[in-house]
Amino acid sequence: MISLEDVVGFCDLTVDEVHAIAEHEHLDAILAAGLGACLLQAEQGPAQIRDMIVDDMRAAVRRRDVASARQLVCTLRQFLHEHPEAEFRRAA
Repeated sequence: MISLEDVVGFCDLTVDEVHAIAEHEHLDAILAAGLGACLLQAEQGPAQIRDMIVDDMRAAVRRRDVASARQLVCTLRQFLHEHPEAEFRRAA
């Protein structure tokens, strides 16, 4: 049987990033890993993943879940470090 760690190893995302996608899209983690892998190949996909993490972070803040919000901040920082093409762009 293939585990989540096996799937994550193939998709260039961390377990926390996959969980953020799963939470945002209301998917099982395995399906979220597949979605994340596809998005990383799309032109605006990394920015979409970034936005999912930010949305999850905002939801955690709204429900006053400090621990989840902190974890998501760390997840976002790691994602932006590994995928600089997803960095926020200022409007010209």
